[in-house]
Amino acid sequence: MKAVKLVAAAVLIAGVGFAVHLSQAQQPSGIKRTDALRHDLGVAEREVIQVRVDFAPGASFGNHTHPGAEVAYVLEGTLEYRLEGRPPVVLKAGEALFIPPGAVHAARNVGTTNAAELATYIVEKGRPLLVLSQ
Repeated sequence: MKAVKLVAAAVLIAGVGFAVHLSQAQQPSGIKRTDALRHDLGVAEREVIQVRVDFAPGASFGNHTHPGAEVAYVLEGTLEYRLEGRPPVVLKAGEALFIPPGAVHAARNVGTTNAAELATYIVEKGRPLLVLSQ
């Protein structure tokens, strides 16, 4: 029984390491995501997730969706958001944008310095947080 537990632990550790490597490999150049919080809301299988996203000058995160709502709060710099079917929105530090569940959107640093946002998601548990779109 001890051997089974040790093998299971080793597989779990290796799997977590692989998942971290895979998520880092999929990051666009000039983008750094830092997980800040993940908490069960205790309501209808929902959780809240907060992530700091840093953008180098000119860096962009292409079209993607989330399985729930996102509030993007700009911490520093100037970011342009493009939501499918809407004109682009440019936000500066201290400004926020609500992104509806499933909305295809993208973000880009349009300034000459680093930019950062605090992304707060209210999403369904167990689904991928981010799905890349065409």
